[in-house]
Amino acid sequence: MTKITAIIPTLNEQIHIEEAIGSVDFADEIIIIDSFSSDKTIELAKKHDVKIIQRQFDDFSSQKNFAIEKASNSWIYILDADERVTEELKNEILKTVKDPKDKVGFHIRRSFFFGAKNLHYGGWQRDKVIRLFLKEYCQYNGNLVHEVIESTGELGFLKNKINHYSYRNYNQYIGKMNHYSELKAQQLFQKNKNVNVYHFLIKPLVRFFIHYVIRLGFLDGYAGLIYARTQAYAVFSRYVKLWHLKNNGF
Repeated sequence: MTKITAIIPTLNEQIHIEEAIGSVDFADEIIIIDSFSSDKTIELAKKHDVKIIQRQFDDFSSQKNFAIEKASNSWIYILDADERVTEELKNEILKTVKDPKDKVGFHIRRSFFFGAKNLHYGGWQRDKVIRLFLKEYCQYNGNLVHEVIESTGELGFLKNKINHYSYRNYNQYIGKMNHYSELKAQQLFQKNKNVNVYHFLIKPLVRFFIHYVIRLGFLDGYAGLIYARTQAYAVFSRYVKLWHLKNNGF
């Protein structure tokens, strides 16, 4: 009952995969659910004691639920490839599954690193995700981008945080934003949403203002400025891609 399966979804994560696997070395089973990576992700993963499943990506919820069904254990820990579990969190997880106090899942807060800088503002001060849960009581639901866990039991909070290294360099992060903007554009296209000048000019500026001013991103200095800019770019890119889908079919 206290054994844990760690699941790592991947797509071209060669810069992260080995550190990610090492980060969940506390798990009794590690599953890599891969969306047919074209880089060395699988080659590097095979150097470790992991179970590798390749599945064509349709959406994040289906991808994760598929891997959860294949898990040998009831306790599941989901790790994004750019996240790392600290030693303090590892110890807390192992203690928690032995005595969950009637909880079926747990929120974990994340520390977001933008390069070497740990961002404390810009919205990250409230960032939390459900990563540890019992598969009998929890499953993913949602759309292409914003999948959520729905639970039939009570959820708790762990005290220690995950380290989230989403930003290695500017080009890598923009590439990641482009991937998410493509998924979001497809979602908007399926809903037959319109796009106009407002979406190209005003919405990106609003997003920048939210992250940099309202969510106090300016307190993180230059890194906070760059992060707010990338968020504005992601919104702009989303609607550019939607415009192409509606006008050119690609």
